[in-house]
Amino acid sequence: MQNPGNFKNILCVRADNMGDVIMSYPAIRALKETFDCKITLLTSKSGNIIGDHLPAIDEVLTFDLPWVKSTSKNSGKDLSDLAEKLKTYHFDAAIIFTVYSQSALPAAMLMMMADIPERLAYSRENPYGLLTDWIPDLEPYDYILHQVERDLNLVKSLGASLSEDSLSLKLNDNIIPELRVKLSSLGIDPQKPFLILHPGVSEEKRKYPTHLWIETGKLLREKYPFNLLITGSESEAALAESIQNEIGLKAFSLAGKLTIGEFIGLISISKAVISVNTSTIHIAAAMKKPQVVLYACTNPQHTPWKSPHKVLPFSVDKNLKSSNTIIKFVSEKLYNDFIPYPAPLEITSSLKELLDHV
Repeated sequence: MQNPGNFKNILCVRADNMGDVIMSYPAIRALKETFDCKITLLTSKSGNIIGDHLPAIDEVLTFDLPWVKSTSKNSGKDLSDLAEKLKTYHFDAAIIFTVYSQSALPAAMLMMMADIPERLAYSRENPYGLLTDWIPDLEPYDYILHQVERDLNLVKSLGASLSEDSLSLKLNDNIIPELRVKLSSLGIDPQKPFLILHPGVSEEKRKYPTHLWIETGKLLREKYPFNLLITGSESEAALAESIQNEIGLKAFSLAGKLTIGEFIGLISISKAVISVNTSTIHIAAAMKKPQVVLYACTNPQHTPWKSPHKVLPFSVDKNLKSSNTIIKFVSEKLYNDFIPYPAPLEITSSLKELLDHV
């Protein structure tokens, strides 16, 4: 690879969801800080949701790449058109971020078609001409790193580093006052402390049962003087409202009622977050908020990074487990023993332990 110090126009590829983009952001910041370069992010529609809150990224390009799960139906011509569009940016290099169960080679082929001269990624097999530089992917067979550390190690191979590697998100200056007004309009006292409950999942295998959310909410209502704000996307509104209705007093559904900026702001002023393993826990980690994570035994790389938390794991139904052989290897190595759903009392006890140390 040529001298990375000459890279002034870098494309970062993080093709997955919002939480994945947040976890890759320290590595992206390292590139920005080390090389003082323009950073463009190529990500999915889901990943793009968080783009405005990542100031080290100068521009975001959105495309649902077909080798990553999505509902988009892009054609071969769409990919060719994307390659032609990428050519017009005259990138110096492309950095492809992946989890260990993914191959970087489809993205590497796209970068080659776009005439990007330097292309870096992890690869389990020899990529030959597809990548100009690569790191043999030893995960998960030799060891498993947190996703943040994995991505940082990739850019360290270029000499990129940063002094503080916590997750970070930018909040607009006026978002908190505006959010408090919105909460008031929804009948929620904006001055009263609150907990966030986030039950919605993007994958069925990560779901924590609704009746246990309700039982947990009732225990929290009895134990704490806090409001319980149940969050989620618009598609999760029915779930949030059903949980709210069953908990009753002090519970409020905000699913589908907040922008992403407002959601980040809400987390930043909360007492703590209780959530399944989804992007919410990475936002909470960026805001340094205590969190109890109901963590389906899928990918051990994606726990909260450098923030106060308690992970409560549970087993995935065998009918919902991935057929990806790498994920199956990890499951058989780490998750052979059955772990039941965390009991509501265990959740409330874990929350008390965290709040006692804040």
